Amino acid sequence: MELDMNSDKPLFVTISRWLEDLIITGVHGEEEQIPSTTDVSVTFKINPATVLKGVNMLVDAGLIYKKRGMGMFVAEGARKKLLLKRRDEFLEEFVVPLMREAKRLGIEVDELKEMIGNVILEM
Repeated sequence: MELDMNSDKPLFVTISRWLEDLIITGVHGEEEQIPSTTDVSVTFKINPATVLKGVNMLVDAGLIYKKRGMGMFVAEGARKKLLLKRRDEFLEEFVVPLMREAKRLGIEVDELKEMIGNVILEM
């Protein structure tokens, strides 16, 4: 997976989100080691302190943990926690604004379902 260097979010947040994506997609499963801070900083030419700040966001959230002398590992249940978190974000960032706009435009639920179904068929 690629790191989005053009994001409008702070780089450490982008790194944290990228690592989350690696966990969600199963690239790094539970109890598996994630890339080291040094590896990420060298690969993407980013200051190691910035990478560490992004990693620490995941540690603080209980999604990864450190094994002394071995590196950082994905915590048990991390994928499930992330999926719940992302679903909540999806609801707030996309569904709620969609429903507000549909209401303003007078689009009924059945019509909205049909529109979404048509978009899915075109994908």
